[in-house]
Amino acid sequence: MEETISLKELAETLKKRLKLIVLITITATLISGLISYFLLTPIYQTSTQLLVNQAKTDQQVYNTAEVQTNLQLISTYNVIMKSPAILDKVSENLALDLSATQLSSKITVQSEQNSQVVNINVQDEDPGIAVDIANETARVFQSEIVHIMNVDNVSILAPAEVKENMSPVKPQPMLNIAIATVVGLMAGVGLAFLLEYLDNTVKTEQDVEKLLGLPVLGSVTTIETNEGPSSKPSSQTKQAVRGESVGS
Repeated sequence: MEETISLKELAETLKKRLKLIVLITITATLISGLISYFLLTPIYQTSTQLLVNQAKTDQQVYNTAEVQTNLQLISTYNVIMKSPAILDKVSENLALDLSATQLSSKITVQSEQNSQVVNINVQDEDPGIAVDIANETARVFQSEIVHIMNVDNVSILAPAEVKENMSPVKPQPMLNIAIATVVGLMAGVGLAFLLEYLDNTVKTEQDVEKLLGLPVLGSVTTIETNEGPSSKPSSQTKQAVRGESVGS
């Protein structure tokens, strides 16, 4: 016999396990909030912009061929900018106790499509250090690319700077809390259905019908006994009962 589950049964299951679902959801939300606000270290981001363009002379005019050449070079520049040839000097100039690999993990190089502008984004726990790394990376790259590629077509468009009241880019407590709430709710609902599925005890007449496949003809209600003081026999009654039993 194929079993079917109605929406009413699902609603009853959720209602029966509502306290468990709410408890798991609240716990997940509180843990996420505590971790986001008190345990995770704020990370700040700064950005430096570079312009890749050929140096102009008196007789040089703008043409699309040079622009396409610069756009093709940007992909190469993005790789060179995060190479040890650049980052080792950045770390040495700033007296940072970081290897090129560690420094590279803090730097993201991006360029807009069909644009000659390259953005150097740096993330660090200290916004001042992030600004220094971004600006020094741009300066070292500008000077070293002349020797590496034999071209002088990079200029610093907008250096990074520490802004007032900078907000960290991560963590984002409200987003983390929202995600934790949804995950906690899903986990609570899933656990509620799992417990209901694993619960094979017989509680109602419907359970008996499903288990045995037989109709229920009758049921015996639970008789509650009154165990109050008035239901206990007194000592005189006990003696009378004993006397009657002896006399008989």
